[in-house]
Amino acid sequence: MSEKVMLITGATSGIGKATALRAAAKNYKLILTARRKSLLDDLVSTIGESRAFAVEADATDYSQQKEVIKAGVEHWGKLDVAFANAGMGVNASGTENGDPKEWDRLIDINVKGLLWTANLALPHLRKTQGHFIITSSAAGRATLKGSVYGASKWFAYGYGKNLAEEMAEWGGRCTTICPGMVNTDFFDEPKPDKLDPNDVAEAVLYATEANPRNSIREVFLMPTN
Repeated sequence: MSEKVMLITGATSGIGKATALRAAAKNYKLILTARRKSLLDDLVSTIGESRAFAVEADATDYSQQKEVIKAGVEHWGKLDVAFANAGMGVNASGTENGDPKEWDRLIDINVKGLLWTANLALPHLRKTQGHFIITSSAAGRATLKGSVYGASKWFAYGYGKNLAEEMAEWGGRCTTICPGMVNTDFFDEPKPDKLDPNDVAEAVLYATEANPRNSIREVFLMPTN
C-alpha cells in the first residue's frame, strides 16, 4: 500500500505543526501551507523534503488554495487526507463589544477558508476514497454568551456533519475535531494545564488511521482539569 498524502492548512504553528510532525513520523507525505514562508521553510527542513512539500498561501484566497492543492497533487501524485486546520480567534469578545473588522477576517478564515479547502480537495479525495478533517472547537458544541468565534466554530461543526454524509456516498470519510482550550501561541500567557497541540494531532491521526470501514465522525477532547 502506498504512503498516504496529507494536506495541512495553517501548518506552521500550534495544531497544524504538531500534526505535520506526528504525521511525518508515521510516514505520511505532506502538503504544507500557511502564510509565513520562513516558517514553512523551517518546517520542511525539520521534516525533510522526502516527506514535506510546502506552498506559501493565504487560506482565505480561493485562487491561492487552488494553486496549493494543484502543486501538491502534482508533486506527490495524489491526495488522501485534507486537514482544514487554518483558523483564528478574536481579541474583542461578545457581540456588543466585538470588533466587526475582526469578524470579517474571522468569517473569511474559519468559514470561507474551510469551504475553499473542501471544494478544492474533494475531487482528489474522491479518487482515493480519502478523508477530510476539520478543526472545529468545543466552542462549536456549546452556548457561549454573544460569541461570534463560537458561532464560526458551530458552522465548522455542523458543516462537518453535513460533509460526512456527502462523502459517505462514495466511500469517503469526514471527521470533525472539537478540542477544548489548547495551549498555543494565540494566548499571551502559556496555559500548560490545558490541552497540548500534540493531543489534537494525536486525535487527527487516530481518525485517519482507523480501518476504512470505520468513519470516525467526531473527536471531542477536553483538558482533564
